[in-house]
This record gives sequence, structure tokens and C-alpha cells, in this order.
Amino acid sequence: MDSFERLLWWLFAGSAGASTRKLVLFSIKEEPRNAQQLSIALNLDYTTVRHHLKVLESNRLVLTAGDKYGRVYFVSDSMEAHWDKLLEIIQKNRHNQKGAGK
Repeated sequence: MDSFERLLWWLFAGSAGASTRKLVLFSIKEEPRNAQQLSIALNLDYTTVRHHLKVLESNRLVLTAGDKYGRVYFVSDSMEAHWDKLLEIIQKNRHNQKGAGK
């Protein structure tokens, strides 16, 4: 497991807010957006969206273009290259959660 994969496990399976980060990242992959657009599209509080964008950006999973409120977020090349691994982690985590509920 490389360091990027460990990061994905931590951000999307092993920490609080993983499900919200997943929603934000998938929405950005679908269409680059700014924080306000994400907030509306996902029906989430603006400050919540900003928090998760900051986490994703500081871990280099998303890149930005523009300034301040108009800043648009894009999935980074590194994240694109590991997208299949992210899907695998999400699937394994979903399976583990179902198994724990029995």
C-alpha cells in the first residue's frame, strides 16, 4: 500500500466526515464547482463544504482555479490516477460496515 492509498483510507474510510468528503469529491469529479455551487447541489451547509474542501485541498486531492468566493475546484491528477483505488476503498468500507451491523 503506497502513501497515497493510506491517505485515501484515512480520508474516506477511517475518519469522521468521510461520507461528506466523498459526496464533495464525487460532485467535483462530475463537474468542477465552487463552494457555493457545491453547497446548493449537495444540500449541505456552506461552512461544512468549505471545511471538507480545505481538507481535500490540503491533502492535494483537489486543485483550484480562481480567487476567493469564485474559486473553482477540480479533481487533482493524483486523485484521478488513484480513482479506481478510491472506489475499491469505498466498496470495502461499505462491505465492512454491513458486516459489523450483523
